[in-house]
Amino acid sequence: MDLIIIVYLTLMFIALYMLSFFIILTITNKNRLFDYERPKKEYFVSILIPAFNEEDTINGTIEHIAALNYPKNKLEIIIINDGSKDNTNKIIKKAMKKYPFLKLLDKKNSGKADSLNQGIKMAKGELIAVVDSDSFPSKNSLKKLTGFFNNPQMGAVTSFVTVRNRNVNLLTKIQSLEYMVLGWARKLLDFVDSVYVTNGPLSVYRKKYVEEVGGFDLTTVTEDIDITWNLLNHDYKTAMCLDARVSTEVPSKFKAWFMQRSRWGLGGLQAIAKYKKMFFRKGMFGAFILPFVSFSIIVSIFGFLFSSYLILRSTFSRFIVTAYSASSGASLFHFQELNFYPSVLLFYLLILFSASIIYYNYVLFKTKYEDNFSLKRFLNLLLYILIYLSTYSIIWFHSIYRFVKGDNRW
Repeated sequence: MDLIIIVYLTLMFIALYMLSFFIILTITNKNRLFDYERPKKEYFVSILIPAFNEEDTINGTIEHIAALNYPKNKLEIIIINDGSKDNTNKIIKKAMKKYPFLKLLDKKNSGKADSLNQGIKMAKGELIAVVDSDSFPSKNSLKKLTGFFNNPQMGAVTSFVTVRNRNVNLLTKIQSLEYMVLGWARKLLDFVDSVYVTNGPLSVYRKKYVEEVGGFDLTTVTEDIDITWNLLNHDYKTAMCLDARVSTEVPSKFKAWFMQRSRWGLGGLQAIAKYKKMFFRKGMFGAFILPFVSFSIIVSIFGFLFSSYLILRSTFSRFIVTAYSASSGASLFHFQELNFYPSVLLFYLLILFSASIIYYNYVLFKTKYEDNFSLKRFLNLLLYILIYLSTYSIIWFHSIYRFVKGDNRW
């Protein structure tokens, strides 16, 4: 069999296998997807809000946190101003007059991880909630997250992130679809004890365990990935609540989006390098999460390279044939070149594409992305699958370059 066909079929098998894996998880857990436990006690929660130059959004974040449906005598809010150079500090101090329960830690710029570690030292809560300064938690989100800590081994629980500025342009609309799919997938991984990212917009941690594992790592560019892997490496559990929502703003310009995703990729590579000795050694973290994340990166890069090779080979061959036909005066088109017979390779591709479209539409329906199906949503979904996912692998090349070079800029 031709090597190209073997590679093609292998990639199709991997893609269909992973899609089937998530479909099976969906079917077997369809009645529990939005479940959450009621907390057995009212935990005292310290909410940490690290902020750096967030004058446009910090007030909205404070307003939403102040409106949380959670007993105020069991809540403290600590804002860590990480050396902001805009009006962030003034806005915070103005909000403190309106909400006396707000606390401010004003410090020199030293990065988000250090801000969180210093905030933890001030925190009195048994649980620590981390909220990005451009994120708006829903009213009941905190209550829905704290119930997971009824399990004494629970180290961290994360929320379902939606995009607040999705209607700005096509890029934000595609990211909005992406966030819904990623959030759904993260919940499915919860059913196999494999939530490997507790997101920045809203996650809750057990303070004692975070302190035990050494706090947030100052050397990584994605402290949320590292703290999650660190907790898992110490045999603590992580979880995700699909019914605890928080909205955030995503980049609306290509450069900002590219740099954000490059940083995420770099953080993932840093985490793999840091915990590489745990491959196949320790529980679900070593047996599944590390191999799963690493294998996904490899397949993504290899799939992109293979697709690029096929496209370039086909283009080059067509160019040579066309140039020869033109120079010899032969016909540029031959009816015999048309192939009306179905291809097995094409069949597998159509199966994968159709199944993906159906499944993603189901995900968007269940997560209430829109009330009704629309042509615009369908076209955006096509762009997401055919263009966005296909070209996303380019980011990995930049992330790998930064990793090799040691470029840890935010």
